[in-house]
Amino acid sequence: MEASRIAIPIGVTLDRFIRSNESQYPQSVGDFSQLLRDIALASKVVNREINKAGLIDIMGSSGSHNTGGDDQQKLDILADIRFSRALLKGGAACAIISEEADSMSILNINGKYIVAIDPLDGSSNIDVNVSIGTIFSVYKRLSNIGEPVTIEDCLQCGTEQVAAGYILYGSSTMLVFTTGQGVNGFTYEATLGEYLLSHPNIIIKPEANTYSINEGNSNSFVQEGIHDYLNECKVEQFAGRYIGSLVADIHRNLLKGGIYLYPATRNNPDGKLRIMFEANSLAFIVEQAGGKASDGIQRILEIVPTSIHQKTPLFIGSSEMVKKLELALNKY
Repeated sequence: MEASRIAIPIGVTLDRFIRSNESQYPQSVGDFSQLLRDIALASKVVNREINKAGLIDIMGSSGSHNTGGDDQQKLDILADIRFSRALLKGGAACAIISEEADSMSILNINGKYIVAIDPLDGSSNIDVNVSIGTIFSVYKRLSNIGEPVTIEDCLQCGTEQVAAGYILYGSSTMLVFTTGQGVNGFTYEATLGEYLLSHPNIIIKPEANTYSINEGNSNSFVQEGIHDYLNECKVEQFAGRYIGSLVADIHRNLLKGGIYLYPATRNNPDGKLRIMFEANSLAFIVEQAGGKASDGIQRILEIVPTSIHQKTPLFIGSSEMVKKLELALNKY
């Protein structure tokens, strides 16, 4: 048997990818590379914990709520601890803001970066074995290194992100991220303990025939034009695909094309998704893949945040589909 058939190449690891692209990614040396490794390491630990769900007592509600009023799951708290500890020990981040915490947490005043993270989005789906995910953004701090970290360091527009990504814990575990030079996806190979490049240079289709929305809330949508757009989708016989796990819905549309809609409702007139923990990161990724992200009026990445837990409507995905949605909204 030929040696080439015996020793099949395993592919490019995440660490090798970062190192080999240092000229293309000027931030990817030193502390920035360490930061990405810290996030990847924590995700491997969280992946291990998720795979134990049902075997040990880590499923279900913790009995507490986060700042947004969401019921905190045990896995939410566990994932928050794993990522916070990894970033603390790595030393590259000066502070972290998390969907599970009321305010920012100072990690290292000599660190260069701010990390905004939703440690485990969709964790209520873990009980029924549905894909869930981690969403993160990275910003350069505005204050001087060594000085106290300020709230202004955390409240930056999405255009200021130096990296963003998500980890999808599903039939396979994937890390998808961008540093502003396109989008690449890495699949976790558990026996090697490595992320391997599996989806280079992801590009989202400009048009598709899939829409993702929780139509159970349709009677409470407050943004006029949403129903017009949905009716148009149905006339065109588009497929409705809604998992209810944000990372999984975005990932499917990123690879196959489509639009994800989370409009404002009577109960959440400002929208429900957080700008800092969900919308900015996903918007950066989708735009880098050639897509579009909007709140219905303006580009998500240009929203100026005024609080850590600020919310927004989100319309994101294939560029032409989002443009048509904006036209439907602008009629009103």
